[in-house]
Amino acid sequence: MSRRSGILEFAVLGLLREAPMHGYELRKRLNTSLGIFRAFSYGTLYPCLKTLVANGWLIEEPGSAPEDALAASLAGRRAKIVYRLTAEGKEHFEELLSHTGPDAWEDEHFAARFAFFGQTEHDVRMRVLEGRRSRLEERLEKMRASLARTRERLDDYTLELQRHGMESVEREVRWLNELIESERAGRDQRSRPEDPAQQHKNSGETGGLPRHGGSTRPDPSDDTAK
Repeated sequence: MSRRSGILEFAVLGLLREAPMHGYELRKRLNTSLGIFRAFSYGTLYPCLKTLVANGWLIEEPGSAPEDALAASLAGRRAKIVYRLTAEGKEHFEELLSHTGPDAWEDEHFAARFAFFGQTEHDVRMRVLEGRRSRLEERLEKMRASLARTRERLDDYTLELQRHGMESVEREVRWLNELIESERAGRDQRSRPEDPAQQHKNSGETGGLPRHGGSTRPDPSDDTAK
């Protein structure tokens, strides 16, 4: 299995853990919720779904809406197939969620992993975030060393492009620092007993995400950060 197909399988299992969907719904969610899959087509998605069904991680069911089945029958088409996660598929996805190795720190895989952080254990989130930060700090050090060696030979536009790439990596490192600190603060807060009023106040908070006044996080799949 290639790394890219492995990321797609991970994302499909994660989305179907939320609710059963048919192929069109899945592709739409992959494109809108997980921007790293914008370039994926039906020709890529359906072989992935067939593989997951063959592995016993998904099952295929006919669409449940009667009007959809009737319309398909009148038009001479098959009713839409709905894909549902099996118990084995859920267990497999949970195993994938627990993985924190170097692949989870790479650009595309990290973006997919981050999209499912709400389903990920705190300790695993921390290891993935810290691993990603370490990987980017290594990349930043290499970029700075390369720029120091070659800046005299670069024209203004190439130099500006390299600076832009460095700024993108620096921005993501700062974002990761904020996330890591927020995760730690959230863990510390949960470990301390709270009075009922404070518990009610915090009941609407999710995870350890920092609160920003309308700011947006950098896209981990941004090509300029590679």
